[in-house]
Amino acid sequence: MTSYIIRKILYGLAVLWGVVTLVFFLFNIVPGDPVRMMLGQRADESDVQAIREELGLNQSVFKQYTDYLNDLMPISFYEEESRDKYDYFKKCWVLTTIGDVDVVLKTPYLRYSYQSKRSVGTILSEAFPNTLILATVAIAFALVLGVFIGVMAAVVNTDFVNKLTLFITTIGMSLPSFFAAILVAWLFGYVWESFTGLSMTGNLYSVDDYGNGSYLDIRNLILPAFTLGLRPLAIVVELTRTSLLEVISMDYIRTARAKGLKQWRIVTVHALRNAMTPVVTAISGWFASLLAGAVFVEYVFDWKGIGVIIVDALDTFDFPVIMGAVLLIGFMLIIINIVVDIIYGILDPRVRVY
Repeated sequence: MTSYIIRKILYGLAVLWGVVTLVFFLFNIVPGDPVRMMLGQRADESDVQAIREELGLNQSVFKQYTDYLNDLMPISFYEEESRDKYDYFKKCWVLTTIGDVDVVLKTPYLRYSYQSKRSVGTILSEAFPNTLILATVAIAFALVLGVFIGVMAAVVNTDFVNKLTLFITTIGMSLPSFFAAILVAWLFGYVWESFTGLSMTGNLYSVDDYGNGSYLDIRNLILPAFTLGLRPLAIVVELTRTSLLEVISMDYIRTARAKGLKQWRIVTVHALRNAMTPVVTAISGWFASLLAGAVFVEYVFDWKGIGVIIVDALDTFDFPVIMGAVLLIGFMLIIINIVVDIIYGILDPRVRVY
């Protein structure tokens, strides 16, 4: 088991290195000069060159790449002169010194925003909890309602119910997130606003009209969570229905019926527990995907999460923020997949041979 866990961790680190490499070179070969975006197109050439030197953009791409990897590594190597440039490195723990180079222990350094001059790590740490809350509520909504609908569809196994279930799952899977977000916001936040009491846009915290600060506004979470949960809801409904129908046809379920057990007890106690295995598998993957897929939904509903941060950064060529956000999402996807693989290895030893 130990070798299996080590193998999965090493595999995850290799994937993470590939993501870092791809993200770096992707955003360093795109057209557009971030320095010109910062200073304006009419900026003096000497000022442009000074900023490029300060940001290290005047160096070769390979040197920029190795410096970026060094910034992301928890154990990094810096000259004392370079560490004194930024307040971030004052929080680092110097492990040892080799010549003029300090070996430091630190959290990954995602650099500073070109536009706001704020630390990218700070920007993402403020936005990520909102995205995490949105994804968690969306997946909880999809799981609870999806399992209920799936169970009802399996128990009431008629032609009409099967067609209705197929219609719901097809719509949920085929409807693009950005279109669904616009449609839901327009219908429930504008057309039917007088009945729903919901707003088209809003954040988890709203500003008090009387100047008393901000307050928790759960209503603003309903529409984006509902929209984000539509696709995993369709998956959970279909998986629950299909898996439960398969389990119900097994011999031990027929034995339970023969003993006179009630239908609801057979389904909830005996059948549903075994039928939930593929559902849990799908949910673990979908939760990681929702962290990345929330970009369009957050932007439409103006939910102050990673999605809005990415779109705003793309609009201003703020590459450090974009790269940091993409790396954070990639890191979360890798961590969740590693945890799920390890759990599979614990539950089913046959998985460890692969």
